[in-house]
Amino acid sequence: MNTDFTTRYRILKRKTIHKIRQTQRLSRKTVAFAFLLAGAAMVALVSLLFAHMADFALEQNALLVKKYPWFAWVALPLGLPLIVWLTRRFAPYTAGSGIPQVLASLSLPYGAQKLRLIKLGQTMLKIPFTFLGMLAGASIGREGPSVQVGAAVMAAWGAWCKKHNLAFKGMQENDLIAAGAAGGLAAAFNAPLAGVVFAIEELGRGVMLRWERQIFIGVLAAGFIQVAIQGNNPYFSGFHGTQLNHMLAWVLLCGLICGVAGGLFARLLYKGAAAFAPERWRGLIRRHPVLLAAIIGLLLAAIGTLYQGQTFGTGYHEASGALRRMYEAPAGVALAKWAATVLSYWAGIPGGIFTPSLTVGAMLGQHIADIAGLQTGINVLVLICMTAFLAAATQSPLTASVVVMEMTGGQNLLFWLLIGAIFASQVSRQFSPKPFYHAAGARYRQRVQEENAAQQAVSKETL
Repeated sequence: MNTDFTTRYRILKRKTIHKIRQTQRLSRKTVAFAFLLAGAAMVALVSLLFAHMADFALEQNALLVKKYPWFAWVALPLGLPLIVWLTRRFAPYTAGSGIPQVLASLSLPYGAQKLRLIKLGQTMLKIPFTFLGMLAGASIGREGPSVQVGAAVMAAWGAWCKKHNLAFKGMQENDLIAAGAAGGLAAAFNAPLAGVVFAIEELGRGVMLRWERQIFIGVLAAGFIQVAIQGNNPYFSGFHGTQLNHMLAWVLLCGLICGVAGGLFARLLYKGAAAFAPERWRGLIRRHPVLLAAIIGLLLAAIGTLYQGQTFGTGYHEASGALRRMYEAPAGVALAKWAATVLSYWAGIPGGIFTPSLTVGAMLGQHIADIAGLQTGINVLVLICMTAFLAAATQSPLTASVVVMEMTGGQNLLFWLLIGAIFASQVSRQFSPKPFYHAAGARYRQRVQEENAAQQAVSKETL
């Protein structure tokens, strides 16, 4: 009897201990999940703040340009040099889009320099600097900067949690960077699925990521938190369109034109202003970035004045109007917006190319429809060209297709968006063999390594 009681007691004790351990493991997983959601919420809230600031800047620029026609001629030639000086002085790694900096961070070896390009303090300055650029009227967007800011927020949150032994023990820095970066994109576009595709296609290209489920949970959580706050509203609302007659021919035509335009666009962005200037001026351009920004400001003011402000800012209203069949593109405005975006990037200020690229594509689609004399389905060509030009500029056709689909609610045309994006991306490669973001990322990586080597050399000499 005692033996049976002892046996049962031991069995019960083992089961109790096992249950306690299971509960502890479950508790640890729940806590880790809660910290991951907290990080995703931070990314979403920062992106939301950034979005409101950007919208305010664009509205104010439009009002000021309308009320004071001379505003652009003061704000751009004076504002851009000021932003360049501030950027180079206080946050030198925030110039441009922000996606190349994230890609470079992912490819850098683990160590002290891993997070150099996405330090939280400096990277957060990208928000006010981009705000100032939009207020002045530069042709820039906030989506690329949101990616860099999201990566910085999640990386800093993960480092703090690890330091205090709270969570993320099994996640490497690359996992946190990818989750924050893709979450930033998802929150910026109010498009959770696009964030996941961006993580797989763009961030995972040429970099070893373990693709633990925490990455995808973090990305989707940032996107869904944004949806919960903002509502499930497409970024470009009001699009309604169906398949055209001879759809394949239209898609291939749009893909060809946008592929050429996007490939040249990416090539010019990567090469920079000095590469296309007379040889005797190249040294001057490289040595005097503030002066270059002032000259570019004058050019942007001239282009914007010629097209009555339609090349300033992201071009959201023009693209949205074209999708709703409420926009008539002036002759040559697509080329003007294309040039304004290139010049804005060359100026060296913080700012992305995502939304301006979508606007260029929308304007190209409107031009193609006008030249072809199309009476119905014009907005379908606009949609295809938005996707095709973005795919050509970034050479990420899946991301471009899913982003535009989620932004417009054009799920019924996804197949044709994919065809156009893939074709445009292949055409783009003939002009820009390496994807722009990755080529620029390699340049940032080299810059960090060279600066680190120089610092080590100085340290050795000091010793």
